[in-house]
Amino acid sequence: MQQDVIIHTDGGSRGNPGPAAAAYVLSDSKGACMGGKGLWLGETTNNVAEYTGLVKGLAAARDLGAKGVTVYTDSELMARQIGGRYKVKSENLKPLFAECTRLLCDFEKWRICHVPREKNAAADKLANRAMDARADVELKSCAASASSQAGAPLRLGILLSGGGRTMLNIQQEIDAGRLNARIAVVISSRSDIKGVELSRGLGLEPVVVRKRDYANITQFSQRIGEALNAAGVDLVIQAGWLCLWHIPKEYESRVMNIHPALLPSFGGQGMWGRHVHEAVLKAGCKVSGCTVHFCTNEYDKGPIIVQRCCEVKPDDDPDNLAARVFEQECIAYPEAIRLFAEGRIAVENGIAKIKASARCRVL
Repeated sequence: MQQDVIIHTDGGSRGNPGPAAAAYVLSDSKGACMGGKGLWLGETTNNVAEYTGLVKGLAAARDLGAKGVTVYTDSELMARQIGGRYKVKSENLKPLFAECTRLLCDFEKWRICHVPREKNAAADKLANRAMDARADVELKSCAASASSQAGAPLRLGILLSGGGRTMLNIQQEIDAGRLNARIAVVISSRSDIKGVELSRGLGLEPVVVRKRDYANITQFSQRIGEALNAAGVDLVIQAGWLCLWHIPKEYESRVMNIHPALLPSFGGQGMWGRHVHEAVLKAGCKVSGCTVHFCTNEYDKGPIIVQRCCEVKPDDDPDNLAARVFEQECIAYPEAIRLFAEGRIAVENGIAKIKASARCRVL
């Protein structure tokens, strides 16, 4: 019998209504994962999916004999409604709200807390896995399913448009045992680049997704998302990727980019490669460096994760400055990937904060 159980719940739909799923993850009072489930719901709304995740999570905790439960959800509306601060007006939600209320009566104590989405990553990913599979999925334990330094390798999706040096650096870190990850898929925006040859040399046949082959950015982005989902990617790594694409909701805070300057300076459309280093030199900067950040749907925007600096020398030209910056990129990108694998990045109000340690791991 469990005295206290922690429940992380989530639910969502791709459209409102649209294809939807709910999920819950159970942990003991020390934060050790006890399992969970993603539930395919067919066509419904976000709010119905959120409530369904809570109902199923409460029922699972009750079946374990829990005396008390603490529920974490990224639905502020549901947290306020269950806490009695907002009235439930939707006829679709009233039966689910009543079932939640009934289940909560089975526990000696309970509380429900709203948390930012990034602190609900395990349940969020489980719900998205169910949506991708259009079927229920089960989480036996965090140890069996999580990507961490001690567990299964983090599955990376590489997006590239050029020579593939960043991809090769990441693979070298993996081969050296310094990064517990594996490259699950390589997506190239061009078929005639060196990065395509390099990926084949690594035993990976790249998926070529050329922007010009699609009628609009929506179709282009959907094809990229399909390739990532098919490979079961945990984290997307833009490695010299030059195409703007619309990041799907399920990949928010799961797409990283590295920029060869210290953002927010020298970023934006057209600022890539040699253009960046020319601008740094023209501005007379005394230091430059690189920035790893989470991507948004704007060029070079998003929460900054890691930055590293290097000197700009008086006799530098764009090429030797680029070489010095790339040395820092080879350190910064693997560092950011490790932080993600360890569950140590929390995005709050658009700022990425690095935690000293992590109790929970990213699924």
